[in-house]
Amino acid sequence: MKNEIDFYLQNAGEVKISKLTKADLKILISTGESLYLEFKHKVASPEKIAREMCALANSKGGKILIGVSDNGVMLGVESFLEEEFWLNMAAKEVCVPEIDFTMELLHLGPKDIMIVDVPEAENKPVYVKTKNKRTVFIRHIDESVTASENRIEILKNENSDEEVTFEYGEREQLLFRFLNEYGEITVERFSTLINVTTYRASKILVNLTCAGILNLFERDNVEYYTFTAKSA
Repeated sequence: MKNEIDFYLQNAGEVKISKLTKADLKILISTGESLYLEFKHKVASPEKIAREMCALANSKGGKILIGVSDNGVMLGVESFLEEEFWLNMAAKEVCVPEIDFTMELLHLGPKDIMIVDVPEAENKPVYVKTKNKRTVFIRHIDESVTASENRIEILKNENSDEEVTFEYGEREQLLFRFLNEYGEITVERFSTLINVTTYRASKILVNLTCAGILNLFERDNVEYYTFTAKSA
């Protein structure tokens, strides 16, 4: 591994300098971590930074500021080339399919802030590959979290050119009446409502979400389904 890093450092090309000023960066940092923004003191390992890159790619894209602490202090990094090496390894070898990203530097005296821009993936879901398994991460509020099986199925549908259809039967009627009255429902509550297994209830809810009728969101580590704004 050391030889790989040394070779990379010797053959790395020019890096782009950001047009942002230090004042611009302070304003960006002041907004705090969010669905689209992540702070990292440094790149600890390809596997760890891959989680953040994967989560942004599986969501709407965003930026990772490397050299910024969790509480927004601009610390900078001393050797951006080594950090860039880990980023490239994460994007190309740990993430499947690989992620395209761009990187810019903002100089802070002898140190630099790395501004990593991760676009939304065209082919979802993007997995983080480890020795024993592949895991999907998404952004939730201001952190990267493991995606549920239902969320993964919805991400897969985003790549499909086929139009999702659904049957407006008795089960769907009961669901819509419930949502009109209570606003949201869980898989467990829906399975009880229509007297089917949670697996079957989940399939119905995911299908309606893929069709654009429902929206999936999480609160207190519980997934809820509600009408989308356009179908409400």
